[in-house]
Amino acid sequence: MIEPLVLLEAYANGWFPMGVETSTGARGVEWFSPNPRGVLPLDAFHVPQRLARVIRQGRFNVRVDSSFERVMRECAARDETWITGEIVESYVRLHELGLAHSVEAWHGNVLVGGLYGVALRGAFFGESMFHREADASKVALAALVERLRAGGFTLLDIQWVTPHLAQFGAVEIPRRRYLRLLEAALGVDADFGRAAP
Repeated sequence: MIEPLVLLEAYANGWFPMGVETSTGARGVEWFSPNPRGVLPLDAFHVPQRLARVIRQGRFNVRVDSSFERVMRECAARDETWITGEIVESYVRLHELGLAHSVEAWHGNVLVGGLYGVALRGAFFGESMFHREADASKVALAALVERLRAGGFTLLDIQWVTPHLAQFGAVEIPRRRYLRLLEAALGVDADFGRAAP
């Protein structure tokens, strides 16, 4: 397991871990600090019209932190994954300390989508997301942004921009600028537990 203090120190300096397969076939951990870095500006988050309609319909019930480890394991359940057993154990420990969170989309009593990440002061570091039904992870993302805005967060780090995230306003910025935004966010006393009104 990666010790919580090691993880938090890494995040505070712009790094995050991923499980990798070594040349010998063993699983290990490598640390990354991409340049450019992907961020999702909270003040420019765009909800596509179709998704806004899905949210209004209330098709999914959104919960927070009710099944953190399960969300991680669902995110890892793909042909190729960087979410190894060591990564799961490390982030579950952070969750137990109140520093890692999941936002989940449920259809009745079935978990159908969600995401998880790490909250540190005014920064939230999105790690991974999954869906088992169309739009479920998107609803979870919209709920996350709403919660971050309500809690006073200033930075939503997404590591890399994908076409999926670009539709919401995700952008790439130079690492130097990212580190300035991160430093500012770490000076903010945000509260993930403060739900949107």
